[in-house]
Amino acid sequence: MSTPFPFTAVVGQDDLRLALLLNAVSPAVGGVLVRGEKGTAKSTAVRALSALMPTLDVVTGCRFSCDPDSPDPACPDGPHEPGAFETRPARMVELPVGASEDRLVGALDIERALAEGVKAFEPGLLADAHRGILYVDEVNLLHDHLVDLLLDAAAMGASYVEREGVSVRHAARFLLVGTMNPEEGELRPQLLDRFGLTVEVAASREPDQRVEVVRRRLAYDDDPEGFAARWADEESAVRGRITAARALLPSVRLGDGALRQIAATCAAFEVDGMRADIVMARTAVALAAWAGRTDVLAEDVRQAALLALPHRRRRNPFDAPGLDEDKLDETLEEFGGSDDEDPDPDPDGPGGGDGGQPPQPDGDGPQGDDTADRPETDGTDGTEEAGEGGQPQPAGPGAREQSAVRAAEPFRTKVLSVPGIGEGATGRRSRARTEHGRTTGARRPRGALTKLHLAATVQAAAPHQRARGRSGPGLVVRRDDLRQATREGREGNLVLFVVDASGSMAARQRMSAVKGAVVSLLLDAYQRRDKVGLVTFRGAAADVALPPTSSVDAAAVRLESLPTGGRTPLAAGLLKAHDVLRVERLRDPARRALVVVVTDGRATGGPEPVALAGRAARLFAAEGIASVVVDCESGPVRLGLAGQLAGELAGTAVTLDELRADSIAGLVRDVQGTSRRAA
Repeated sequence: MSTPFPFTAVVGQDDLRLALLLNAVSPAVGGVLVRGEKGTAKSTAVRALSALMPTLDVVTGCRFSCDPDSPDPACPDGPHEPGAFETRPARMVELPVGASEDRLVGALDIERALAEGVKAFEPGLLADAHRGILYVDEVNLLHDHLVDLLLDAAAMGASYVEREGVSVRHAARFLLVGTMNPEEGELRPQLLDRFGLTVEVAASREPDQRVEVVRRRLAYDDDPEGFAARWADEESAVRGRITAARALLPSVRLGDGALRQIAATCAAFEVDGMRADIVMARTAVALAAWAGRTDVLAEDVRQAALLALPHRRRRNPFDAPGLDEDKLDETLEEFGGSDDEDPDPDPDGPGGGDGGQPPQPDGDGPQGDDTADRPETDGTDGTEEAGEGGQPQPAGPGAREQSAVRAAEPFRTKVLSVPGIGEGATGRRSRARTEHGRTTGARRPRGALTKLHLAATVQAAAPHQRARGRSGPGLVVRRDDLRQATREGREGNLVLFVVDASGSMAARQRMSAVKGAVVSLLLDAYQRRDKVGLVTFRGAAADVALPPTSSVDAAAVRLESLPTGGRTPLAAGLLKAHDVLRVERLRDPARRALVVVVTDGRATGGPEPVALAGRAARLFAAEGIASVVVDCESGPVRLGLAGQLAGELAGTAVTLDELRADSIAGLVRDVQGTSRRAA
């Protein structure tokens, strides 16, 4: 086993190290979610923590790490005889994002269970992590069915494996630590709330600190054992301090004043539920124990809020996590306790620091409703397009660019889905054959059996019982008899937005509404676990504003800063989108695409722009790519060009009003990828 990088040798990242240490002192805090850009020592610090965890006494030979003082009465390896135990280090178990369900929770031997009635169980990662650390790198990329299992285990402190009437239960209490890069997508709210604390990490901009990071890393790579030996005294001191804080923890007093401040803070920041209050209380107690005190002070409450509340204040995936520290200080001062606590601690004193994030500034674009009276123009070739201040500007590549406008308020959209049945990643948009969902049939297993279809298995084995010499009550089952259940669920798709940012869309009121509609579709994509991409076209060319990614908030940021103006190279936008899909099919061939073209349908610039756009659109129709055109045309006179584009794409056209889920047209609209053409 390789020598881990010493925890005490990590440079900077004070909040990250403090959050991990508080969980080592009090596992009841509930774990840590570490958010930050790549290359910021997230994984290094987490893996180094395991060397500081106190050792465990476990029942000898128990695969589930039962405590000899209070063994689990339902342990599959039990009942345990008293007295026999061994001491070993706490484990840190890593859960790969691509792990199977059986690898996480364990697996039953289905053949022995059917033929012999024996619960032959092979423990999974949840059993290995019991009383230790379960670490998930890139936790935001974890498949939904694994997230569900983690949520169940975290809520109940136990793991259940049930297959066709045969069930096994074992204890599974662990410290959950996850790391993620927000650029690659966000977590489901249910899992996000399960993490007790969260910290944001970023690389230092101080040259001296960056130099020290490089120096220590190079020294470790050259001689890991020698480097660890040089930090052995510091590691031993921290390990001893953790042990002392754990011993002091039961003696720490959480007074009524501190409790009042905790409750007032959670109420002031409008967090959902009561878990935040409980986590804050446990964190404040752990902070006091870590500082060697038996009383919780206001400074402990403040630091606990900075660690426990930022991720619980998010109302949608586009909200940046953070906490208004001025408001926090005002709340603590207003509800100062009666326990002689200091309600306004020095942020740089013990337990203080910059654990939270400052308030996020508003976007710099003007409001979308302050120019509602500005005229709209059609932006066709040879006409004038609106410029700054509403003054007409000549169309063409040299037309003046308009500054970005803010998106209108998002709304709940209709469900846009891809027709047919796919086999892509688990999600919530289109029909697909998945490992989870309703059972639709049976087949012979390809590889390991994961979901047994009992009736089909019995039906396959029954005709051969006499030939196999069956004499007892048990069913003689062989490998060839086993049948895998086929299930139908939902998949996530690649939703590729192709947004017209030309002069014909430049009227501020219209562009604000268009951006609001795209943001609404992005929210829907987040909830349905889709990947998203963004292509924009204006002037003389099209650009990939955002390559396909799981980070819908990154797409929202790019959209918010999108300027408008110039001609309408519709063909270039469609061809660029086609290239993006071609490359993405090589990377992720099982994920089906849904193309959402947001335009008024005009095409200008270059020779024969309309004919060229039609030929580009027919490429999508020929390949059966599902598409929908969001018609942004407005005004008393409508040309219906977006409907014609939808016909060329063999897709569907919807107006901005029809896109709303509460419109009269109905709640669900499937994209007709091949059958419907505009009249």
